[in-house]
Amino acid sequence: SSSLYRQFAFFAKRFQQEKDFLVDEKDRTVTLTDEGIAKAEKLLQIDNLYDPSNYDYLFHLLNALKAMTLYRKEVDYLVSQEGEVVIVDEFTGRLLQGRRYSEGLHQAIEAKENVQIRQESITFATITFQNYFKLYEKVSGMTGTAATEESEFISMYNTPVAVVPTNREVVRGDKEDLIYKSREEKDEAIIEEIVRRYEKGQPVLVGTTSIEKSEQLSNLLQKKGVAHEVLNAKYHEREAEIVAKAGQAKTVTIATNMAGRGTDIKLGEGVVDLGGLFVLGTERHESRRIDNQLVGRSGRQGDPGESRFYLSTEDDLLRLFGGERMQSIMTTLKIERGQPIEHPLLSRIISSSQKKIEGIHFEIRKRLFELDSVMDQQRSAIYAHRDWVLKGEELDSNISEIIRDVVERRLDGLQEMPSREEIRNSFAFLPPDSLARLSESKTVQELKESAIKSLEDTYQEKKKSFGEEFPQVMKYIMLRMIDERWRRHLEAVDHLKDSVGLRAYGQKDPVVEFKKESYELFQQLTDSLYDDIASAIVRIVKVDSDKAQQKADKEFKNLQAVHSEFGTADKKSDSTGKKKGTKRFKVKR
Repeated sequence: SSSLYRQFAFFAKRFQQEKDFLVDEKDRTVTLTDEGIAKAEKLLQIDNLYDPSNYDYLFHLLNALKAMTLYRKEVDYLVSQEGEVVIVDEFTGRLLQGRRYSEGLHQAIEAKENVQIRQESITFATITFQNYFKLYEKVSGMTGTAATEESEFISMYNTPVAVVPTNREVVRGDKEDLIYKSREEKDEAIIEEIVRRYEKGQPVLVGTTSIEKSEQLSNLLQKKGVAHEVLNAKYHEREAEIVAKAGQAKTVTIATNMAGRGTDIKLGEGVVDLGGLFVLGTERHESRRIDNQLVGRSGRQGDPGESRFYLSTEDDLLRLFGGERMQSIMTTLKIERGQPIEHPLLSRIISSSQKKIEGIHFEIRKRLFELDSVMDQQRSAIYAHRDWVLKGEELDSNISEIIRDVVERRLDGLQEMPSREEIRNSFAFLPPDSLARLSESKTVQELKESAIKSLEDTYQEKKKSFGEEFPQVMKYIMLRMIDERWRRHLEAVDHLKDSVGLRAYGQKDPVVEFKKESYELFQQLTDSLYDDIASAIVRIVKVDSDKAQQKADKEFKNLQAVHSEFGTADKKSDSTGKKKGTKRFKVKR
């Protein structure tokens, strides 16, 4: 409930990072320490936070801590004027309207920002991009930055990358990165460089990695009296207008993540003589592709241009991968304040850091793909069965198979005749007269045949009662049941994905464990679905539409009368995919 999210957003503020919980920024995870567990148990007045009955508390606490430490306003998301938390695309800097973080994380962020907590979304269908693309016979694409990801394209899609030569030779000058000891020194150097280029008349495109950073630079430029435009998720509606002017003389444009903008920046009159467009990167992105997209805005179609990145050892990328090593180099060299380091070795360290992060992200995508490939078989089976229901083919023979499956599953393996009570418990969905007949059976085989006959007779009676409408009625019922069971299955599989990674600590392969347990979950889905269908056959009753309408009208009038009575009282007080012939869904272990 929303109250729990708000309660834990308040609790989270009482937990201290490093003491009560640890944050892994690389994997975006939060882990409670022993002190943190003890504090949580004391706050919640429980004995064991990790007891299954307290799972909800643990779930809400970890999400609240993630929202507080790992997800930053105006970096990962924005709060709109309507009080809605909107995700910002880390690659394009655009708002992802309608998209929400899953598994309660979005609600935890809403509680942190003290806005309306919207209901958690329900997943009815899911597929990874990799498996979605594999539904096509042929896959191809075109982009200016595919070369750095060639190994992944080959690994995932068996698709090599061909680099097409440029129409005209690239004459842009890409300078070595300048690295400063602190972020403050870097910002001072950036502003100084922008002012110098602005006074010269050369257009400058400044690339930032977040809305927060773009607005911070904008404030610094305003103090210097430098006219400029800001292009980020807040001002995306002016994108075309801002980009169209970005190549004009004496123009400064601050943009958050230029990937996916797809607009050429045309140079204005006299700009070629000034050296073309100067691209200034304020930080290296985790992905080299995004950096290449930014740099590639300058020097298009043989135009002159220049690019350079200004970095500091406090930047997120360098802090997480190699920042300490760089700081020690700077200390050893006794670098003075405001003095940058510029060396090919340092550029190689940065490139290596980006490759490490790309490798981590690739492994995450690969693991998700492996897990979803297991789900792909189940998805294909359930959708094939759904298609069969929609087409309404061979309804009678398939219902017969479902009935036989339901009965045999309850009786297979029995050596002795079950008691009357056991029969009643196993076939509780049957009407009393049918249960009485089953109890008269002398052997297990006779009981099995009697149960099958009872269900099939009931099916034929219902079919006769409904007449021509029956196939449509059964189609509606079965589709509702398939969709509901599949939705629950997806929830169970999500929980399994969250927990299966821990099996590695027990020297077990998480993917193998996931295959085994998700198969068992799918078997449970199939059993439950067939039970639902058998129960529905017994329970569905044809209702006379005229009588039903009369009954509804009568109930509505009664309700109005009751409402009227209460209204009078209030006033007084105020004054005072299954294929033909297959028995069950076919899913490999």
